[in-house]
Amino acid sequence: MAEPLTADAIAAEIIDRTGGDIRLALPLGLGKPVTLVNALTRAVAKRPDTRLSILTALTLERPDMSEDMARRFLEPAADRLFGRYPALDYATMMRDGTLPPNIEVSEFFLLAGRWIGVPVMQRRYIPSNYTHAYDVLAAWKPNVLMQLLAPLGNDFSLSCNTDISADLLRARREGQQDFLVVGETNTNLPAMSGPEARLPRDEVDLCLDSAPDFELFSVVKRPVGLAEHAIGLHVASTVPDGGTLQIGIGAIGDAVAHALLLRQSGRFPKIHAANPFAREGYDEEGAFDTGLYAVTEMLVDGLLHLFENGVIRREVDGAAIHAGFFVDCRDFYHRLRSLPQSKRDKIRMMPVSFTNQLYGNEPAKRAARTDARFVNAAMKVTLLGGAVSDITSSAQEVSGIGGQFNFIEQAFALDGARSILTLPATRTSKGKTVSNIVWDHPHESVPRAYRDIIVTEYGIADLRGQRDEDAIARMLAITDGRFQDDLMERAKSSGKIAADYLLPERAKRNTPDTVRQWLRPFDLPDFPFGTDFDAKERRLLPALAVLSGIQGDTMGLARLILNGMTAERPDGLLARMGLDQPKGLKDRAMAYALTGAIRRST
Repeated sequence: MAEPLTADAIAAEIIDRTGGDIRLALPLGLGKPVTLVNALTRAVAKRPDTRLSILTALTLERPDMSEDMARRFLEPAADRLFGRYPALDYATMMRDGTLPPNIEVSEFFLLAGRWIGVPVMQRRYIPSNYTHAYDVLAAWKPNVLMQLLAPLGNDFSLSCNTDISADLLRARREGQQDFLVVGETNTNLPAMSGPEARLPRDEVDLCLDSAPDFELFSVVKRPVGLAEHAIGLHVASTVPDGGTLQIGIGAIGDAVAHALLLRQSGRFPKIHAANPFAREGYDEEGAFDTGLYAVTEMLVDGLLHLFENGVIRREVDGAAIHAGFFVDCRDFYHRLRSLPQSKRDKIRMMPVSFTNQLYGNEPAKRAARTDARFVNAAMKVTLLGGAVSDITSSAQEVSGIGGQFNFIEQAFALDGARSILTLPATRTSKGKTVSNIVWDHPHESVPRAYRDIIVTEYGIADLRGQRDEDAIARMLAITDGRFQDDLMERAKSSGKIAADYLLPERAKRNTPDTVRQWLRPFDLPDFPFGTDFDAKERRLLPALAVLSGIQGDTMGLARLILNGMTAERPDGLLARMGLDQPKGLKDRAMAYALTGAIRRST
């Protein structure tokens, strides 16, 4: 029997078969075969006569630990929080400026916020809707597709990434594409077995199955604050039984899923009855007798919890969930692997050409996607309803549009469907609270012609089909009260709302304190689906959020330090951060600042 191929041997074989000019397609997110990618990167870096071009998306990395407080918090717990996921060498080289000239990397979706201020990635970013990324790849004509694979009997599973790979492989079978298929197996990957996820062994040209399984990247769950819970509760009131659902990853996605579980458990009506904010007539509050069907580009932990608890159970072609990719926490992977085969078969991984659009078997998709609620996140929304989801005012790409616009288009094309964009009404920047509802923005991800439902912690603004003046009034009604007057004056000075328009009394109560008064009695959890943070870390998180919010605010930092000098020392928390015995003036100042932040956040 031949010896199993090593990663370096496979890299050499790829160089030989391609003539040293490699156009490498890598899956988005989790599906990158890191051992093989690093071996190929090393091999090409050593040979200036070769060339490696990589087209991919969502390169997974641990958070930046260059800032001292972040390092103190994350470094001791990094393996526990993120898994022992190996770094991708090309990303490390791009960050430290050592990527050789014969290697280039382009991405159509970035890990949120991680590439701001990195010129090489900002220049090579490709803006593309998720469904159009296949067209970009197909036109580029890759000659190698690499993917992490799960063993599936005698074959393989594409597992976490059917999103584009399934269509690329179909095009290869049909003779429209010609590329090497190179796999790396990892038994930590859940083996999804639907026809779109199954990859016959004879279609794989080279496979690394001798390397040790590396740990999968684990996404750390962020705490769900009262603002996120409020948003989730508002969204849940729009979702009818028997409908269709798409949600994303993150605190707001968790809040939406948790709120839907509150409906199933019967706790929701009492919370909803106490809601003091704009409802726009949305009052769905009962349990799910028929159940929901999920069609989503991303299978997230919240959807899996809804599936496990019987909220998602309406089946279409034998599946209760159709999804394009996944990357989540280690508990998510474990639960997905542990599902009985009959249950796991109800979760069918598909290409995004199926999940994200209606083209192809459109009548069946229309019949299946009834009363859809497509829930996504925005960074900012203008008073006229334009959404900013992926880019700063200075044109720095934060993440990417992904499939957001795809689902918004579906919402306008399907009978009874709605697009719901969610965002907190405010954020903290350099120690100051600023509004996420703005008058304008130079780079809108979603134009106002597609305005639909916008949700903040202060309620629901139903904008579809509304006149501009009515849309503005509804947006003002979900804006934080500290910014309503200035925004209203901008609208009046532009002639977009009547000069004598007055906010209704109800809308003048839009304050964090009103949210607290509404939700505090119901004892909603900070981590509705669990966390890898220990007790001390959970106590530190709010304080670190305070410190993050005052970055760049010298006076704000000084006030925290002074506050910390007179506060009781939280020795256990200071010890966790290595600041219980500070050495030197800087460490003492940091210890006082942290103490002040702990005092402020409790």
